[in-house]
Amino acid sequence: MPNRRWASFFTGLVSCKYQQFIEPSRRPKMKSDWIKKIAMLGILFSLAINVKGADYERTKDVIYGRKHGVALTMDVITPAKQNNRGVIFAVSGGWFSSHDNIDKVIDRGTFLELLKRGYTLFAVVHGSQPKFTVPEIREDMHRAVRFIRHHAELYKIDPVIIGMFGGSAGGHLTLLQGTDGQDGDPSAEDPVDRESSAVQAIVSYFPPTDFLNYGKEGQHFDKLVRQVMFGRNPFLAALDFRKFDKEKQLIVKVEDQGEIKRLLKEVSPVTHVNKGDAPALLIHGDADLLVPIQQSKLILSKFKQEGVEAELLTMPDKNHGWKAEPEEIKRFGDWFDKHLLRGE
Repeated sequence: MPNRRWASFFTGLVSCKYQQFIEPSRRPKMKSDWIKKIAMLGILFSLAINVKGADYERTKDVIYGRKHGVALTMDVITPAKQNNRGVIFAVSGGWFSSHDNIDKVIDRGTFLELLKRGYTLFAVVHGSQPKFTVPEIREDMHRAVRFIRHHAELYKIDPVIIGMFGGSAGGHLTLLQGTDGQDGDPSAEDPVDRESSAVQAIVSYFPPTDFLNYGKEGQHFDKLVRQVMFGRNPFLAALDFRKFDKEKQLIVKVEDQGEIKRLLKEVSPVTHVNKGDAPALLIHGDADLLVPIQQSKLILSKFKQEGVEAELLTMPDKNHGWKAEPEEIKRFGDWFDKHLLRGE
């Protein structure tokens, strides 16, 4: 049973503060349509706010897509000296995503290591549970990768070779992108949707990989989580699958157990491992209570079976999250260098 200090840590990981929006003051009426259009463009682009750090520039709230009338955003962190490569960070803890969480990690060792090596970073915020489920969140991640690839010239990165990393739920989404990135639709009206959403190298920290064999063979994810979280599962809403009932004209809960099992397999990265997947570095603590290291070992075995280059860095006595250690940080950076800078 975990101690209360650990429980408080993880509760904090998935919490956030809601952003407040201030209505702009009225402006004088424009005299011509073209001035109005220019002004509107200025208002739209002002959503992206530049913040300069010691060795990087952070552009906040770049809109990579829209759904249900709201914007999907990411922050772009550009190092002083770029190496022509981009790496995506999946901002996700418990499948909850917030810009507050970017603030918590931007000055940590792994982030700074990649910036020091010249990588442009894209911190992608997705639609969060309980409002959105994992299948819907996956669509956000596909869109983000496509958007970044389509605008590679703007960001001065190679569109062919893109990396990705994340931890816990972010590690899970990273693995899905590395094993099940989608081809673009050449007939799509939106040119962004014509791009591939595949990534070419990944690092995944303590990821869930198989929701039906969680901790041991045949055990459901929900059972173990409730054992660890004092009888609660604050993450289950992400797997509370729904569908649109055309007859009722309502979004309804999926009740059929066979369909639920199929969907759980579909959102489990182990299901999608195939030859040609992105090389994967897994980093996992051997004392992790919430996501047992068994989850990384499961997918590592699948990678090996399919001939995918993959490694597991085991962190002795580490639970679910820790301050990154120097050798770990170096291994993290070296993995991206090896697979994204090959031939240079």
